[in-house]
Amino acid sequence: MQAASDRTAPHPLDWHGARRLSAVVPLNPPLPATESVDPRYRDLDAWPTETALRALWEAQLAAVAAVGPALPALAAAATEAATRLRQGGRLVYAGAGTSGRIAAQDGAELPPTFDWPRDRLVLLMAGGPAAFTGAVEDAEDDEAAARAAIAAHAVGPDDVVLGVAASGGTKFTCACLEAAGARGALTIAVANSAAGRLLGVGAHKILAETGAEPLAGSTRLKAGTAQKVVLNLFSTLVMLQLGRVHDGLMVDMRPSNEKLRARGLRMLLGMTGADESAARTALASADGNVKLAVLLLRGLDAPAARALLARTNDRLREALATL
Repeated sequence: MQAASDRTAPHPLDWHGARRLSAVVPLNPPLPATESVDPRYRDLDAWPTETALRALWEAQLAAVAAVGPALPALAAAATEAATRLRQGGRLVYAGAGTSGRIAAQDGAELPPTFDWPRDRLVLLMAGGPAAFTGAVEDAEDDEAAARAAIAAHAVGPDDVVLGVAASGGTKFTCACLEAAGARGALTIAVANSAAGRLLGVGAHKILAETGAEPLAGSTRLKAGTAQKVVLNLFSTLVMLQLGRVHDGLMVDMRPSNEKLRARGLRMLLGMTGADESAARTALASADGNVKLAVLLLRGLDAPAARALLARTNDRLREALATL
């Protein structure tokens, strides 16, 4: 009979003690790293709740850390993207499944946070709008639909197209970038596996290698977390370069509810030292735009303030330096 000590499983958080799968079926082509099985989590469903939770949490931390090596590529992509967007281009997000939903979430936050024009934002999801909340069979393999969508939106040289795919091989997303690149758009590939086709077709290649998931193939976990971090960093850095942030404040924020109107007033009071009555009047004259209201409180009228911002690439710091 086997001794109890021999039957003791390795601690689930001890990578070096993890058991390997007894059989691995070779595939051609091989699975992307994000689809592979991590033997560390083989008995995850049998672990104590807090042990499983800690292991999942550690995996999330590893996903955030995986973005670190991509920071230089992210900086280069954001800088070139900002240059295109200053010329009136659009931000186009493309993806399928979880990756597409994460991409769409980042894009959807830009109008309220930075007052990014909705007519300069395009969200391309494999399977169309229905796929944002449910699976659409075979949509991620539809390259013809991807090319048709790029053509229908008349994507061109001033536009910036981000394709997001955990495996790096999603056909819809790859075809979107290929078609956009052929039309002169700036293409940015975001992937979690190095071997996929996507990184080969993007002008900028953002790789966050998150490896196997705690639940094999469930890329909403590590890969999804890394994608969200990448997109958060990218879009925020672009908006910084476009002058939509000042002193760490969302000065182009759209005041669409009571909470945001109060935030705008607090920002203006803190930035200018004006009394509340004058600040409220300036915000009303500026249609709630904090950046414009600052210039109104400095003595400019609305047309002159808008003209000054136009001359300084919409950067409040540069506009104030001229006064």
